[in-house]
Amino acid sequence: MGISRKVGHNGARRIVKVTWDAKPVESEIMTVRDDWIDYNGHLNMAYYNVLFDTAVDEVFHRLGMGPDYVKTRGGSFFTAEVHVCYLRELSAGMKVIATLQLVDFDAKRAHFYQELRHAEEGWLSATSEQLSLHVDMNARKVAPWPEDIAANLTALSQAHASLPRPERAGRHIEIRKKP
Repeated sequence: MGISRKVGHNGARRIVKVTWDAKPVESEIMTVRDDWIDYNGHLNMAYYNVLFDTAVDEVFHRLGMGPDYVKTRGGSFFTAEVHVCYLRELSAGMKVIATLQLVDFDAKRAHFYQELRHAEEGWLSATSEQLSLHVDMNARKVAPWPEDIAANLTALSQAHASLPRPERAGRHIEIRKKP
């Protein structure tokens, strides 16, 4: 992935061009903390979301919506919907990595799928599918992505266009009745 940057009129750094590889974007390696372990002796469900959210922040920073985005441009992104599947337990001290694949996006929304894997052994621990909304923080309303952010999302979408739709994407909750 390559990033070109320029300084805007107010001194804020804006991403003007991002290139992506044709594979899910990988997060930095993260470590399961001791204080995230619940009374069952495994990672508490809330902290799976912390790990997924940390990975989302890394990608959205690359897209141009880093920590200063609210302050310098008056925009942010909110999670509107999320579906997490817990597949294998994580314990304190384990190293994990998350991947993100952009499934779709439009003028105001981004739909993406993530996997959380053991960083050394590669097994799948959890998946997360999310819908994020771009928000004008001054109006506190959903608003279109700025042109440069939309261009970066387009570049990511084009890079991910050749990827198969994740097998676990689009899941829903139900108890299937036996005939």
